Amino acid sequence: MEIIEPLLKILLVNIILSGDNAVVIAMASRKLPDHVKRKAVIWGTFGAIAFRILFVFLVLYFLKLPWIHLVGGLLLLFVAYKLLVDKPGEHQIKVGSSLQEAITIIIFADILMSLDNVLAIVAISNGQFLLIMIGIMISIPIILMASGLIMKAMEQYPSIVYGGTALLAWTAGEMIMKEERVTQLLDILSFPKSIFLLALIFLVLIIGGIRRRNQIT
Repeated sequence: MEIIEPLLKILLVNIILSGDNAVVIAMASRKLPDHVKRKAVIWGTFGAIAFRILFVFLVLYFLKLPWIHLVGGLLLLFVAYKLLVDKPGEHQIKVGSSLQEAITIIIFADILMSLDNVLAIVAISNGQFLLIMIGIMISIPIILMASGLIMKAMEQYPSIVYGGTALLAWTAGEMIMKEERVTQLLDILSFPKSIFLLALIFLVLIIGGIRRRNQIT
């Protein structure tokens, strides 16, 4: 049962953060013939997944350094904020004119966009390599098949975005509290950890929500 909760969190994070990857794939391969487009999507996606696995090893290594849990948690908080503020599909993606060019564009664009996904999966899995690999494998069918539908659902139902932001903020808070100096400070101040987590979530939701509404109006 202990593995079910992190797996569900990883699934939700993949659903929320994989939408932009679908846009990259669609944009990079849209001018190719259908039979070539399918190859570009498949090879581009698997190439991107290979680089995600490389990112995992790098993140796991850096997590051994001092203060890195605090830095990683703050980065994840920023990802949560950007999820609310950024408009879907704003990326300017070059269109591939050949199979090789489309695959290259998909892979390199995904490298630039997938660090948030990897960071969230590593944080949720608490560094357990098996869970991390399962999380990355889960992302493959989501990117290949479901991301386009997810993006439309997120546009139509903003509550999905707010829920995803809250989940990421919660994960970021848990990552920050793995930093020993932070937990020591909370203990000195007699500040309950659950209140600290809730405060982070509400702070991101309020600031991001206000910015989101201002953009709409």
